Amino acid sequence: MSIRFDGKIALVTGAGGGIGRCHALELAKRGAKIIINDLGGSIEGTGGSLTAAETVVEEIKAAGGEAIANGDSVADPKGAQNMIDQAVKAYGGIDIVINNAGILRDKTFAKMTLEDFEAVINVHLMGAVYVTKAAFPVMKERNYGRIVMTTSASGLFGNFGQSNYGAAKLALVGLANTLKLEGDKFNIRANSVAPVAFTRMTDGLMPEGAEEKLDPNLVTPAVIYLCSENAPTGHIIEAGAGYFSKVEIVEGMGVHLSGEITAEDVADNYAQICDMSGARTFATSFDAVAAVLGG
Repeated sequence: MSIRFDGKIALVTGAGGGIGRCHALELAKRGAKIIINDLGGSIEGTGGSLTAAETVVEEIKAAGGEAIANGDSVADPKGAQNMIDQAVKAYGGIDIVINNAGILRDKTFAKMTLEDFEAVINVHLMGAVYVTKAAFPVMKERNYGRIVMTTSASGLFGNFGQSNYGAAKLALVGLANTLKLEGDKFNIRANSVAPVAFTRMTDGLMPEGAEEKLDPNLVTPAVIYLCSENAPTGHIIEAGAGYFSKVEIVEGMGVHLSGEITAEDVADNYAQICDMSGARTFATSFDAVAAVLGG
């Protein structure tokens, strides 16, 4: 099966380097017209320059593709709207949004300032909200959309010193879980990718020798598929070093207690409550409620 994006318009945020650049180059190679967004700042989110985005645009054009640069911040609602307006003006619409932009401000929760917590939330979570909110009406009108959130093992499983980052990354999964439902009748599919790659952001966080194995290009095949015509919806795919796996939020079979239930009853049945054999996943929150009610 050959995956092509001829006639499709894609926005990749944070595409001036690292994983985002890899996604953009591959989409362009497969025929998509690309809006390359990158603030061009530090990994802490300070500063800004259009140079990084323009460099990737030149790479795409040199290879025969079409692309334009955008230097707006995803954390600015007006900037996010401008990205979509730029896509509509230049190419006539938007079909694919890859929310990839991010910053890091790592510290233990006890030492982290609220400013650093909010800054990371504003870029990763609210940045994806602003960009997707601007793109969603255009996708609905075109009856087509592919949205990819960039989550992380730090959000799915936790990571020391990354409470802000982890909170934002797991929140993106919650956002995608609802967009998959609200976008379904408009042929809008929302998925998440959890990359494991060596980039400017992860330099210093990865074990020695990881750089060679964790080429960011090895994440891109999963993202390309999640952007494709036959993409699933509501999936979380971990990708890195040639490894690809679906991640699910699951619930055990649980225990139904009756009578005047006390904390001691929970304690006495806790091993069975935590038994994950037969664990299942739910398509919607209503399915989870039905399980609670014994459905």
